Amino acid sequence: MPNEASNLADTIKAMRPMVPAKDFAVSRRFYEELGFQPRAIDDRLVEMQLGAYSFILQDYYVEQWANNFVMHMLVTDLKPWWDRISALDLPSRYGVKTLAPKQESWGLVAGLIDPAGVLWRIAQARAPGDASQTP
Repeated sequence: MPNEASNLADTIKAMRPMVPAKDFAVSRRFYEELGFQPRAIDDRLVEMQLGAYSFILQDYYVEQWANNFVMHMLVTDLKPWWDRISALDLPSRYGVKTLAPKQESWGLVAGLIDPAGVLWRIAQARAPGDASQTP
C-alpha cells in the first residue's frame, strides 16, 4: 500500500483549496489588491496565484461554510504582509476585519477576514530559540 500511495503522490500537480465568494467580483478584486494574479478557469472559477502558490476562488457561497473556512499561510516574514494589508485600508474599503499580529506560543500570527467571511491566518513560525519576534 505505501508504494501505491507514493506513486499517486507523484501524479499530483497541485492541491488547491476552493475559497467561497459571496460577491465574486468583489472577492476577486480584494485578492488582486493583495497581490494575487487571477487566471480564469471558467465564469465561476478563477485561480488566484501568488508565485508558486494558489487557491481557487469560486462563485459559490454558503454563509455557515464561509464563516468557518480558514486559510493558513505560513510566511518567512510577517511584517511586509502586515504592512501591505494595513496600507490597503481594507476594512474601510471592503468592510472586512483585520487582526493585528499577535505572538502565539508557536509563532507570530495576523488575521484577515475576506469579504465572504473567510479567515486568513498569516503566520511566521518562531525561529528555534527566538522568543522576541514582533512585526
